[in-house]
Amino acid sequence: MSGRGVIRRAVAGQRRDVVVGSALGAAHQIGEALVPVLIGLIVDRTVVHPDGGALAGWLVVLALVYAVLSFGFRFGCQAGERAAEQAAHHLRLDVVGRVLAPHGGAEAGRPPGALVNVATEDARRVGALNMALTLGFAAVVGVVAGAVLLLRASLPLGLLVLVGAPVLMALGHFLARPLEHRSEAEQERAAHASGVAADLVAGVRVLKGLRAERAAVDRYRETSQASLAANVRAARAEAVQTGLMLTLTGAFIALVALVGGRLVLSGSVGLGALVSAVGLALFLPGPITMLAWVGAEFAKGRASAARIADVLSAPGEITGGTAALAGPTTGELRLRGLGHAGIGSVDLTVRPGEHVGIVVTDPTHAADLLRCLGRRCDPDRGSVELDGVPLTELAPESLRSALLVAEHDAQLFDGTLMDNVTAAAAPGTDPRPAMDAAAVDEVASALTGGTGAHVGERGSSLSGGQRQRVALARALAADRSVLVVHDPTTAVDAATEARIAEGIRRARAERTTVLITSSPALLAATDRVVLIDGGTITAEASHEDLVREHPVYRAAVLT
Repeated sequence: MSGRGVIRRAVAGQRRDVVVGSALGAAHQIGEALVPVLIGLIVDRTVVHPDGGALAGWLVVLALVYAVLSFGFRFGCQAGERAAEQAAHHLRLDVVGRVLAPHGGAEAGRPPGALVNVATEDARRVGALNMALTLGFAAVVGVVAGAVLLLRASLPLGLLVLVGAPVLMALGHFLARPLEHRSEAEQERAAHASGVAADLVAGVRVLKGLRAERAAVDRYRETSQASLAANVRAARAEAVQTGLMLTLTGAFIALVALVGGRLVLSGSVGLGALVSAVGLALFLPGPITMLAWVGAEFAKGRASAARIADVLSAPGEITGGTAALAGPTTGELRLRGLGHAGIGSVDLTVRPGEHVGIVVTDPTHAADLLRCLGRRCDPDRGSVELDGVPLTELAPESLRSALLVAEHDAQLFDGTLMDNVTAAAAPGTDPRPAMDAAAVDEVASALTGGTGAHVGERGSSLSGGQRQRVALARALAADRSVLVVHDPTTAVDAATEARIAEGIRRARAERTTVLITSSPALLAATDRVVLIDGGTITAEASHEDLVREHPVYRAAVLT
């Protein structure tokens, strides 16, 4: 998708309001242009030759014109603003939907703050083009109406406006080119600053622990200054463009007034025509200036549309997969010669209802395995199968309804503790067993408000161990046929960890469960443990047997 495609969608989706707003805006501009003409007629027909009855009639006509232009402006702007807000809202939904799409890829190379900036400010700027288009069309009608009325009053003045207005519009478009480039750079810098700020806020506890606050502040100050400089450059470009357009517009109107004055002195036009010509000359700067503003808005909107298009058209991390699982899932998970990045070749079958522990000596290999199991990427070699169906053939939605990968760094959401636990649970599911299994009852008892207590964004009001327990309870409450959990208790004390190990076993009875961890307490509660060392399976037995007989395993889980 291109930036132009984004703009076309934003406008086409609101075509009704854009058309209505443009028509009402045009009525307002025509009314504004008619006012000086009517005043000129009143001067000619009721002032030069006094006539009280005619004056009253013309004043009624003038009042009706004022009513039309007033209501046209009010409801035209209302329709244009509605189109702008609705288009921005739909663009936000499109961006968020792409970011959350099961095939992923939109977040690659983009920090969360940058994506937030695209979904908010860029979407607002593109949506605002509907308002700009509405006002731009009305301004064109105003210029044309003014020119036609001037032609009726004076042919030279009308021709001057008809020739000069398009030249001014072309100059406005040319002068907006630097603004478009600088606006794009401004948005890029602002997005980068937002991303850095989000990273620093998320890692504030780590920064305090490392006493790296000064370095973090210096980094953000440098990024913020760069964003400020880009913003100033964009503002300077907009000021130059606006100033030049105002200067050119003023010079153009002065030329119209000069020509009109000479015509009056030569006797080519009468008193009423003079009043009309002067009024129209004063009216024309409004729509012409509006056209300059529209040009600036389109320059900024095109830059934002290009950024939105980059997100919407980002390639997915995975491709293909449209099949759905047939019938209830038994939960058999099979790895056939799985190879990806650091993983060499892994053959493993996890039987339905089995609890299997996996110890991976290299953390990067564990991350590679998790990405393949959750189908965040497709393996380089071999396959992962669920109930005999390769994950690459399954639609991501169908896969995630049966298999859940709960990663170590799973984030909590701003809301209550209960909201977080039940976020992925089916309606009507009792969350208490999952909460008991993950020892979340202890977390609730320590909070004012219990399960109704707000945990803050990313669980900021909770300790690391409390966040882990709530995230684990959420994974258990989802009640998927297959659950893969990665290091769920690294910040939990030993006594609580032992309770959680038994709780997982109890909550996941007759459900396939894979624990990728090095925790002895969790591994001791599994049916068997698989050791992956150097990217391949090197041992497979119970936890007790591996501790007794395998030195690599013993070093991995006991040191």
